[in-house]
This record gives sequence, structure tokens and C-alpha cells, in this order.
Amino acid sequence: MCPSKPLWAQRRGGRVPPFLIFLFVLIGGLLVVMLAPTFGQERREEKARPTGGGVYRRPLGHDPQTLDPARVSDIYSLAVSHQLFDGLVQFDQTLTITPALAQFWKASPDGLTWTFTLRKGIKFHHGREMTADDVVYSFTRILDPKVKSGAADLFINIKGAREFREGKANHVAGLTALNRYTVQVVLNDAPVPFVSILAVGHAKIVPKDVVEERGEAFGAHPIGTGPFKFLRWERGKEIVVAANADYFEGPPKLSHVVYRIFPGSPLEAMYEEFQRGNLEDAPIPIQSYRRILGETDYIRVKRPMISIRFYGLNTRAKPLDDRRVRQALIYAIDRETLIQEAHLGRYTLARGILPPGTLGFNPNLKGYPYDPERARELLRQAGFPGGRGLPPIQIWSSVKPEEIIREQEQIKKYLNAAGIEVEIHYLLDWPAFSRMLNEGKLPVFLYAWYADVPDPDNFLFKLFHSRSPRNFFGYVNPGVDELLLKARNTADLRRRVELYRTAEQLILDDAPIIPLLHQTYERLFQPYVRSIEVNGLGDPYIPLRKIWLDR
Repeated sequence: MCPSKPLWAQRRGGRVPPFLIFLFVLIGGLLVVMLAPTFGQERREEKARPTGGGVYRRPLGHDPQTLDPARVSDIYSLAVSHQLFDGLVQFDQTLTITPALAQFWKASPDGLTWTFTLRKGIKFHHGREMTADDVVYSFTRILDPKVKSGAADLFINIKGAREFREGKANHVAGLTALNRYTVQVVLNDAPVPFVSILAVGHAKIVPKDVVEERGEAFGAHPIGTGPFKFLRWERGKEIVVAANADYFEGPPKLSHVVYRIFPGSPLEAMYEEFQRGNLEDAPIPIQSYRRILGETDYIRVKRPMISIRFYGLNTRAKPLDDRRVRQALIYAIDRETLIQEAHLGRYTLARGILPPGTLGFNPNLKGYPYDPERARELLRQAGFPGGRGLPPIQIWSSVKPEEIIREQEQIKKYLNAAGIEVEIHYLLDWPAFSRMLNEGKLPVFLYAWYADVPDPDNFLFKLFHSRSPRNFFGYVNPGVDELLLKARNTADLRRRVELYRTAEQLILDDAPIIPLLHQTYERLFQPYVRSIEVNGLGDPYIPLRKIWLDR
């Protein structure tokens, strides 16, 4: 398919792919909201011309685990790696698929064979030209079990992928470099257009020679084709990247981007640095929120995000292995009041898992109401009348801004009122927190999930299928597994929605998470920052190469 044609022109049996139905809803209902004084900014940009140079300083709430795109598992890693690497395609501001390293592509009528024509002359940051062999290597590497990529399941439908992962083949049969600038991908099935998967943050192209030479060290000294080149990483302090003067879409307007690391995401500290003029953007701290709304000196950008924030419950750990105890925790918390008091009503209550606007989102889903009496009854049924005999519930968080502290103190009060003792622990070292999470050592943990691909599969399958590497809950339900696999491979749109809604309800009944809220992107920018673009995937996907400083 040529990218100049609308994506929906490529069909299977006359069906508009479900992924695109989501995009229609998203684009129609979740457009970027640029609040005052942004409109003044637009007028200023009409008069001002973009200028080159300048250093852009951004706060980063934690040290990334890695900058290797195949291995990224958090927004901190993604935020930086997205500026260093390119994929074959990319999402634009409205989440439309647009060309990147692939100049053209086409799909067979059945959607199972995709051919990508690469741009010529694209060079990695170390000077070698990017070729089709690098593309095949990058996708094969995502599927390599040794790499443990969180995106492997997105590529499992490629012909020969399962055999490769099981060690029955030394290559992926469906990945072929037809010549130096042409890549062909053959699929076993295609429930969504394959090209949409290639826009995710993991599907970036890496240089085969450098990755094989550096191995694990590649994640700390990355080389890509992106608009910025990696310069240095001083853990706990900053990551610095520099403009790629040879970038295929033209050099960035900025000369450097400095990611200043604030372990634990202390929003007040970030904002104070922003006020001092030491940062070009910053999140809005809850303590100063209402006062800041009345200020006109800064640019405020706000828009809905495709995300959910929740407290995960480790179903492998006692007493959380008892569904009644997990349900009691949810019933005991007045989540609606919590959002109003701890977050000033800035976010939307999550009654379920799928965010509003997502394919399969069920507006009639009731979820768990606040019912402390029901919570106490469930504890009694589980053998803990009045909470007697129930060990303290440990809640772990990797961040400690004021609003999270307030939120968790409120949760502690709600649970104490139901007879549940709570211990709150903060581990502000993100790699250490993530390691404990992967090892199943955290009983209850605060976590946020931002969509890789704006599709319900990316929430329900990614988080709750029993074999998903992102299933941090130890959650196993064969019925849910079956429903998610059927939905993934179902062509009928209505049937797919039914399957996802049924699976979501079963997951909620089993209560491996306490759904809390769907976040809103809201951030301040200095008044001289120009050409800010934010899509529904949030902060990591901002194209910093377009930003310029009008000082």
C-alpha cells in the first residue's frame, strides 16, 4: 500500500479493520486541546519564524532501565529512545500512520503479505547506511526469547515466528530482505493491519553490527537513525542527546535535549526548577494546581490519553490469592471521592480497564461501587472477620509526588476503616522497582499503562493473558486466555467487541487490579516554546525535532 492512500482503502473482505474504527472514534472525539494562552502562541508563531539551535531541558521521573528499543518497558525508557530511533512508520498527531524509514509500502489483498520500500541513504549515527538486513535483524531480535522484548507478542503472527521462538528454526521464515532497500513480511493471519503494529516504540530499527558487538551494553550506548544522537548518560542526573544534522526529514531545530532525572517524580521539585527557568516544560503539581490555572505566563497543553492507572494485586501472594480479599480491597475504597480530593477531579474514574474511546469500551460497565459493608462481609467469608488474622497489606510505589502521597494516605484510611491494616513502601529506584515487579515480589503496586498500540488487545491481552510478560499480577484464567485469543483472531467487528467486553468483565470479577483512573495529559511549557504536538499516546511520542525556541 502506498502511504499516500487512505489506510482504510486496504480491506479484507470489505471489512474496515477494528484498529481503524478506534482511530475514527479517537480522532473525532479526542482532539488535542490547546488551552489559553496557547491560542496566543499560535498567533505569535504566525509572526515568528523557526530558528535553529538552543538546548531543551526536560524532566524525567526516573532513570530509564535501558535505551534499547526492543527492551523498553517503561515510559522513561520510551521517552528517550523514541528520539534516538526510527521505525518503518510512525504515528502523527492524530494517530494516523505515516511514513518514516519506509517510503512506500503495499499489502496483498488478503493483508498477509506486506512489502516495504526503504528510503535510500538513511544513515545510522555511526555513519553506516541502514539497509533491509537491519530491518529483518531488528524484527527478528524482538522475537528472540533471549531479548525478552515486551513486543514479541505483537510480531508472533509473522510466518515462522513461533518456530523461531521455540528454537525449531534459526530464522523467521516470514521476514525477508528482497534486496538492499526492500523488506517483505509474510503473516499467518492479520486481525489488524500489520503496518499499525510497526509504529510502536519497540519496533525501531537498530544497526546489526553495533548491537552484535555491544550486546547488553547497547542499551546504555544506543545508536539509531533518529533525529537526535546519544551523547552521554549520568545515572541519577541527566541524559544528553544532540541534533542529528543528517536526519532524513531535516535536522531538528534544537541543538541538544537534556533529560534531567528526578527520581521518584517529585512534581513540586520539577515545577520549582521550571519556574526558575531551568526546564522548558514540567508537569503541574497538585498543590499549586488551582493557582497555576490562573496564571497566563505559561503555555498549558491538555488532552485525553489512552491509559489507565491502577493498583495491581499479586494473586500469587497470600492473602491476595483469595479473590474475596481482592474484591474487599476494591469495595472498601471510595475511588470517586479519592479522585476529587487527592487529584482535584482532574482525571476520569476507571470503572473498568479499557479507556473511553477505545474499541470495546463499555459505557454501561458498573465496576465496583464504594461499599464498605460488602468489603467487611467478603473479609468475613474469607476467614478474616473484622480484619482479624489478616496480615498487613503492603502497597509499593516507585513515585512519591505530593498527590500520590495524599492518594495513598486516603486509601490507607479507607482500608483501615474496613479492618485492613496497610503498610506503604516507596522504592524510588525504578530499575530496582521494575526488577521486583518482574520477580513477583510486590504484593500491591501502583502502576500505569499507556497504550503501545491504540487497540483493546494492548490492554487486555498485554496485561492479563497468563503468558504475557507484562502480566505482573500472576493472574491465570483459562477462560480469559481463550477469549483474548479469539478476539485477537476474529475478523468480525461486533464479535470482537463482544469478546473483549466479556473478557474485561471476567477480569474485573477476578479482581487482579484496583482500577483507579484514566489519566489526562496536562503539562506546562515555557512561553517561548513553539510547535508542540501531543497525541493520545502521550509525552514519549512528542516529536521534539519539530520544537523550536522563540527567545
